Amino acid sequence: MNCKIRENILIMAFVLFVGLFAVAQQPIVINANESGEKFDHYWSKMVGAGRANEGLRAGWLEQLEQVQENCGFEYVRFHGLFHDDMFPIIEERGKTVYNWQYIDDLFDRMLDVKVKPFVELAFFPTSMAAENSKTVFWWKANITPADDSFGKWHDLVKAFTQHCLDRYGIEEVLTWYFEVWNEPNLYPFFWDGTKSQYFELYKQSALAVKSVDERLKIGGPSTSNFVPDTRFDGEITNNDVSDAVFNAEDVNSLKWHGVWIEDFLKYCKKEKLPVDFVSTHPYPTDYAFNPETGKGKGLTRYVYSLKEDLQWLKNTIAKSAYPDVEIHLTEWNTSPSSRDHMHDRLPSAAYIVRSNLECIGLTNSLSLWTFTDIFEEKGGAASIFHGGFGMINFQGLVKPSYHAYRMLHQLGDQKLYNDDHVFVSKKSSDDKIVALAYNYPEEYVNAVPSGTNKREEGTSKKLELSFTDLAPGTLFKIEIMDKDHGNIHNFWEAMGKPEPPTREQIKVMKDYANTMKTEFLFADAKGELVIEHEIAPWSLVLIEQTN
Repeated sequence: MNCKIRENILIMAFVLFVGLFAVAQQPIVINANESGEKFDHYWSKMVGAGRANEGLRAGWLEQLEQVQENCGFEYVRFHGLFHDDMFPIIEERGKTVYNWQYIDDLFDRMLDVKVKPFVELAFFPTSMAAENSKTVFWWKANITPADDSFGKWHDLVKAFTQHCLDRYGIEEVLTWYFEVWNEPNLYPFFWDGTKSQYFELYKQSALAVKSVDERLKIGGPSTSNFVPDTRFDGEITNNDVSDAVFNAEDVNSLKWHGVWIEDFLKYCKKEKLPVDFVSTHPYPTDYAFNPETGKGKGLTRYVYSLKEDLQWLKNTIAKSAYPDVEIHLTEWNTSPSSRDHMHDRLPSAAYIVRSNLECIGLTNSLSLWTFTDIFEEKGGAASIFHGGFGMINFQGLVKPSYHAYRMLHQLGDQKLYNDDHVFVSKKSSDDKIVALAYNYPEEYVNAVPSGTNKREEGTSKKLELSFTDLAPGTLFKIEIMDKDHGNIHNFWEAMGKPEPPTREQIKVMKDYANTMKTEFLFADAKGELVIEHEIAPWSLVLIEQTN
């Protein structure tokens, strides 16, 4: 028997075992009077967006208000705060004048809808960048520092920070975060400079922010996804060391680690610099580069990668000179591609729920990149569903990922029970029970869902959940999102993929996207309720006590 046949037999046996296990699971019994373990809704802390200038649009602001109200997001992070299209610097008669009008307008409107800025300090205004600076994105963000950029940058950051205090007050700005740059390890994509130059940029940013008020929060290094090799150990990227990763048979057997984190913390200790939080982007992917062919290869890791990366990060920080700093994962999704069709589909929702519930206590935030498809890193997209990062598409149609965050937001703040397919909580404010069940099929644990695999099948899971000690007649509402309910991409496909949809079609699609399969159940005269449900692959089931 050859190895491939043996491997296929083992896989089929595993799938059969999983199916039998799903049927044979023991019922879960919850006493409604029990107190639970407090936990933090870190998934609602922050969400991402494309660039600052997009935030001046009506649609962007409307969608931000929607996700704040229904998903609870407190902060939003985006690129391009100091880009030329925000006009932070104006030259008048040979004199440099700071201009905050565009930033003020954006921040004012964000705060009006109860969302704070998680301030990403980037990129260079043209007058501050090197001559003929390299740029990124179609909107040409400047990424090359000149010899005199660092002093000018210090002055810009200091003036901006002081302006924020003058306009919004110290008590408000003390709740903000200031993050230095975005993914500077990706030379020369986001940073056309060395590691040491980025560290100098961090130094000048930290000194500038703290000179205004030392209590303000500054952090970094905002680096990209974890890697299993040494390509980022030097001053600039060395792809020659990635060939082993490129040819690996099982990427999940490799040892993955965060980028620049250890060097950053050592540098800050040496320079006696403040670090209030560490930030990085734990996408479950890698784009290893083969120097012989000059081609990249998209590698997708297994579903456990996020938790393993966070554990590595937490342990690394604990051993550093800054053991008590906050951890903010300022970008995350199923992949870092804005053309990955899985972002539009049902499996991404199950991945979001499973990952967030598994990682409680490991981070202060895990920011989905992004809340909206009003996002133009690659310019505008021709299709209304093109694999954009957003939880809401350009036309305002909510995707399954939106419902994942909406349902997570409904959970209470006390954990009563948690396993691989159901999380039961209680709200300390009114003692009401809220549970969230989900089905991330075990057949797909070895690779996070991606656009190259559009299948939505898998093994079902059997949910048997019982509540005791309820008041007789207690009402529970059950919302189900599955392939036929709230799954807007499939509905759009069934409509014939209208491009663009008419105004009437958009109204129909909005109704469908927001309509879940709904059931109502009552506790019996003994104050008991039994919920039996077969959870279809990739589906979510929200169970809420309503009285």
